Amino acid sequence: MNKLKHIAVLTSGGDAPGMNAAIRAVVRAAIYYDLQVTGILRGYEGLINGDFIEMERKSVANIIQRGGTILKTARSDAFRTKEGRNQAYNQLKSNDIDALVVIGGDGTFTGANLFSEEFNYPIVGLPGTIDNDLEGTDFTIGYDTAINTVINAVDKIRDTAESHDRLFIVEVMGRDSGLIALRSGIGVGAEAIMIPEANMGVEGLVTRLESGRKDKSSKIIIVAEGDEVGGAFNVGEVLKQRFPLYDIRISVLGHIQRGGKPSCMDRVLASRLGVSAVEGLLNGQSRDMVGLKNGEIVFTPFDHAIKHIDAKEITPAWLKLVEILSL
Repeated sequence: MNKLKHIAVLTSGGDAPGMNAAIRAVVRAAIYYDLQVTGILRGYEGLINGDFIEMERKSVANIIQRGGTILKTARSDAFRTKEGRNQAYNQLKSNDIDALVVIGGDGTFTGANLFSEEFNYPIVGLPGTIDNDLEGTDFTIGYDTAINTVINAVDKIRDTAESHDRLFIVEVMGRDSGLIALRSGIGVGAEAIMIPEANMGVEGLVTRLESGRKDKSSKIIIVAEGDEVGGAFNVGEVLKQRFPLYDIRISVLGHIQRGGKPSCMDRVLASRLGVSAVEGLLNGQSRDMVGLKNGEIVFTPFDHAIKHIDAKEITPAWLKLVEILSL
């Protein structure tokens, strides 16, 4: 193990359930290995501004069950600039911080990768995003909670849809990835699932509805916000024209998918990855994301983990499963 004495941890980008569990694990692991640990408030913006707090055991007591992030999060335009990153580096050095743990998604890791390369600074990342759109881990922190939030909401929507013979179009998060829509759609028995990766299109959706059971008293369509048709309201306008007899309603779940108590799976995942991130830094890992593949801890370089380089595929087998189950 190398001679790290002081590490810092931050959360960046969109919040995800389980981030607090990850912070807790990083802090407790740092203390276990006799390291000083600092929390950075509001992500890279707080790093630039020196918005630091010292962390101890009590700092992370009673947070494992809380959604959001006690360290707050923010997006930082300043960190995109060379000047901003220089200021961030100077803050770390002036506070004698030897290494950094960042918790976030592809934007967080893109910034961390550039920063680490520019200053040869040790950084390990934890995948904290509800979209599950990072390579190098089977699941990201927050994904399990988010899809269960969607399922709970749509189950309730199905109750009212059946009572009134309605067709509900439910929009879920997923600007660039349809993984939330895919799994939650299968989980709620949706009649159709529209995701960016499949490009079903309007005609495909119309065909799916026309070929489905005519005696069903309700129908649920799950739409990822990034689908090519342009979201639930656009889908609704088309269907109102093509199926004027349908009683069509639209529900956009929005940010409720980010909030709430993390599931057991997310708490355990965050805890394992948080401890492994600290151990990885001690063992010389840098510019890597720590993830869980097939039950094993693995480290993946940032530039391979981020979705814009090597995004997870939604395979034809998944799409066939949706088609079979929607009959």
